[in-house]
Amino acid sequence: MAGGKIKKQKQKSGGNHFQGGIPFHKSKGQHILKNPNLIETIVQKSGIKPTDVILEIGPGTGNLTKKLLESGKKVVAVELDSRMVLELKRRFQGTPLSNRLEVIQGDVLKCELPYFDICVANIPYQISSPLVFKLLDVNRRQNFRCAIIMFQREFAMRLVAQPGDKLYCRLSVNTQLLARVNHLLKVGKNNFRPPPKVDSSVVRIEPRRPLPIPAGKLKEWNGMLSLCFSRKNKTLGSIFAQKKVVQALEKNFKTLESVGQFKNDNEDEDTTVSIDISDLADETVDKIVFFDQNGDEVMEVDGGKADDDEMEVEGSDDEAADDSSFKAKLVGVLKKYDYADKRSSKLTQNEFIHLLSIFNQAGIHFTSTK
Repeated sequence: MAGGKIKKQKQKSGGNHFQGGIPFHKSKGQHILKNPNLIETIVQKSGIKPTDVILEIGPGTGNLTKKLLESGKKVVAVELDSRMVLELKRRFQGTPLSNRLEVIQGDVLKCELPYFDICVANIPYQISSPLVFKLLDVNRRQNFRCAIIMFQREFAMRLVAQPGDKLYCRLSVNTQLLARVNHLLKVGKNNFRPPPKVDSSVVRIEPRRPLPIPAGKLKEWNGMLSLCFSRKNKTLGSIFAQKKVVQALEKNFKTLESVGQFKNDNEDEDTTVSIDISDLADETVDKIVFFDQNGDEVMEVDGGKADDDEMEVEGSDDEAADDSSFKAKLVGVLKKYDYADKRSSKLTQNEFIHLLSIFNQAGIHFTSTK
């Protein structure tokens, strides 16, 4: 898929590359697609309909934009760099395509997303995680069909990773809870100007409707996942036997008992909560955070390093005895359903959903009421 060999030239611009007199800055994630065959392939795989309004993020000088304009009804391009905005408008000014292009100058992570049917984009890689979860936010997401996005290859492989894969992580589980994710094609670094240091991949993201769990359970789901993936290669039995985890969950349990039990899951069907995109995307956990039913943080315990293989339960025998009853309750739930010896790195999405369900049935929740 890569283009022909390009002779390397030293540039006085500190490594910047040019197109139409505009320097591209690697530090800003400006890597412009230059291979027309690759652009054609991406558009074909996108399945664009003639009636589609297409959202493009980071269009640059418009190489992909041109093909999108030829394929759909309208392109709404969101671009942060004012130089690129001017170049984009200049490129299509006076052409039959100009009245089908709308350019929005701004930060896509901060602006309100316009209406669109499909998103097709070669994005700055540093916005990958927050952009994915902004698109999939259950409160604010558009009723779009799918997104076809170019990511750094390792990030893309995390999105599509399956249980047991080396790159399977909390990002994988959370993305796949909210969307169906498929890898479309690998893209070599020489397809870009300037070439990035790593290869890329194009991924298709299709929002799930309905979600596998009620939207009102997403905060609790994330609380449980952050705990499970704090040490994804340890057994769940050892994770939930940690002293600080037992104490935090027991305190949560007693708080709920004092104010009355949570509503039944069925009562939460129409409840929506705001998703913190950094919570959902971050796969390195320093703290395990518990939330109240409004989504506010109410307590936290140390999560530790994600690659720890062994850890002993801390505290004296007397301290351990204080929480032994609730510890037995936690581990008992895991043993009853054969989860105690399983590891998060190998659990499927359905198993995580079931795990949350059986904890809730036992009165164990990962949210709390003040």
